[in-house]
Amino acid sequence: MGIGVLESRGMDMPPGTSKLGEKQEVSLDTESTKDLKKDGNIILVPQPSDSPNDPLNWSMIQKNSIMIILAFSSGVTTSLGPMISPGLMVISKEFNVDPDTVSTFMVGSILLFTGAITFFTASGANVWGKRPFFVISAVLLLISNVWGTFADSFPSLAAMRIFQGIASAPLETLVTSTVSDLFFVHQRGLRLSLWGVMLGSGVLFGQIISGFIIEAMGISGTFAISALVFCLILPLMYFVVVETTYTGRRDAADAEKRPDTPDSSLDLKTLKGDDPASMPKESYKSQLRLFRGRLSDESFWKGVVKPFPLICFPAVIFSTLVYASFFCWLLMIGVLSVNVFSAPPYSLNPSQIGLTNIPLAIAALIFSPISGWMADAIPVWIARRFNNGIFEPEFRLILMVIAIPLSTAGFIGFGIAASEGLSLTWCLVWITMHSIAVPFASQASISYVIDCHTKDANQAFVTINFVKALLSFVASTVGNGLLVKFGPRTLFTGIAILNLCIGLLTIPSYIYGKRLRSWVAQSEWAKRV
Repeated sequence: MGIGVLESRGMDMPPGTSKLGEKQEVSLDTESTKDLKKDGNIILVPQPSDSPNDPLNWSMIQKNSIMIILAFSSGVTTSLGPMISPGLMVISKEFNVDPDTVSTFMVGSILLFTGAITFFTASGANVWGKRPFFVISAVLLLISNVWGTFADSFPSLAAMRIFQGIASAPLETLVTSTVSDLFFVHQRGLRLSLWGVMLGSGVLFGQIISGFIIEAMGISGTFAISALVFCLILPLMYFVVVETTYTGRRDAADAEKRPDTPDSSLDLKTLKGDDPASMPKESYKSQLRLFRGRLSDESFWKGVVKPFPLICFPAVIFSTLVYASFFCWLLMIGVLSVNVFSAPPYSLNPSQIGLTNIPLAIAALIFSPISGWMADAIPVWIARRFNNGIFEPEFRLILMVIAIPLSTAGFIGFGIAASEGLSLTWCLVWITMHSIAVPFASQASISYVIDCHTKDANQAFVTINFVKALLSFVASTVGNGLLVKFGPRTLFTGIAILNLCIGLLTIPSYIYGKRLRSWVAQSEWAKRV
């Protein structure tokens, strides 16, 4: 038992449990591991094939280039939602629309439609590959920002934001599964942290920059600048982000299962892969093809509905609630702080409201890579030091020990500071605490569900993203009204209690997670999903 993780019943090595390397304390047959591919003394999971076309075998330069472009594009796309926050009151006055309606259609609608469309993009990516969806997304986002630049009425702006939400879906959903395509288990935490940095920076820096743009150029200026950014992203997306879905033979079984344990029933020949090393590498011209036909025999419509039953999987339930809660409140701080900081005693203008996000953005830039490093380093250390080299996905959840107290204290402190009219410095200190907590909670929840359900990572993240979008839509719709009705102290204390209750689900998930994974793997209904 690895530090509080209860052993499973019926399966010694349920999906997600794996062996990080050979250790003397474990009785292993050396012959069973000597031919397996390794990174130092770490056995690679999943085991790559011998084909040069296997994305796991691509150079780190190519893999990291794809990851950087996708992470940056995802961050810019995520910024499109909250970047309008500093100008919500400007839109309200310009078009004579009440603040809750403005918030709903300018912030909530883009999130809701992004979440809804991800069911279709994730299923389509499994059938036809991810590349066409990434490229088409970039094209449509460029068009949407040009539309926003010339929109001259509230209905036009509202329709544009819905279209923008639809176009955002691939870049919101498919990046995490691309990490699984390109990187081994022990490399994923750092890459997910890069993605987390870009998401957090997009949410926060987008508001900082847009505050100045709105002040100088008006609302249309934010969309004009965004259009220019997508003019840069589009060629990078087309010429660098090639298809990462591998259709060749790799492991017959999901390679998250380790071959070097006494409980493994995998045969070594299967693990080493069948693809000959002499197989010719696909030409760059061929890699640039946008459509490759069907890459899978899976039903598109079955894939569309697949995320719904996944919500019954315990790991998906936990990750969905944690990620949706922490990320939703980060977005809502940007929305609600507009009302708090634009009113006395602060009376800030849009550019000054945008600047209040600087400490939050700095915190995201500092702590996202730290959380990514910890998401890899801590589980590896625990596995080797205390668990005979056996890795359990539950070790990732240790990061919640940092996230839960910081977030709880941050919400309560900000509510009190805003209610009492304390200095702006105190307000920023408290909301920055939640900004620090978000990357730790995001890393714990996303890496945990990827470890537990690697094959279903696309659909699992669809479920997570949809719940986040739905929660964010509801919060943005009623948030300003609740702030006026209850005041900041009561509202943010309520948010803190709700977030704390969700965060404390970490305890049963950590203790019983392995048993639950074993139960899911052995259940007949789960096999039919």
